Amino acid sequence: MNEHHTTRFSVAVDAALREAGWQHGRWDIKQAEHWADTLRAHESPGGHRHAVFPAAVEAWAEFGGLRITPQGPGREIAPATLRLDPLAGLHLARTLGDLGRALGTELTPLGEEGEEGNAQAVLAIDTEGRVYSLDHTGDWYVGPDVDQALTTLITGSRPTRLTTD
Repeated sequence: MNEHHTTRFSVAVDAALREAGWQHGRWDIKQAEHWADTLRAHESPGGHRHAVFPAAVEAWAEFGGLRITPQGPGREIAPATLRLDPLAGLHLARTLGDLGRALGTELTPLGEEGEEGNAQAVLAIDTEGRVYSLDHTGDWYVGPDVDQALTTLITGSRPTRLTTD
């Protein structure tokens, strides 16, 4: 391995991302803008709308569309297949709005954990780029940025449970 090359990800995480089709410099802004428009145009039956902001658009441009299948058992929990498609959370405008308010930020969808059609959790990102996972057991803080979040999810590290009062 080249010592001068700064690696963003550990070997295992880098391998899982590359296997999914990611590469350094990947940037599909057209697709990201399409997702942004779709989310902005969506309104829930109760009138809830999605927030769209730069941190999300950047994450979608670099990682959107990837389906990441982690290899191995995971450090603490079994890692799930990740589908980085914000439309997985299209119908959660109210849920994400409520959690965002509780956290003092705004959230928008990033993708989901689990196989398509059998999602165990929805991933969301906030205005600062922090990543969260929402499942039937509660809300989880996955990482301070997308890189850390992907590392947590791919390696099967246990996320931190959020407690919002």
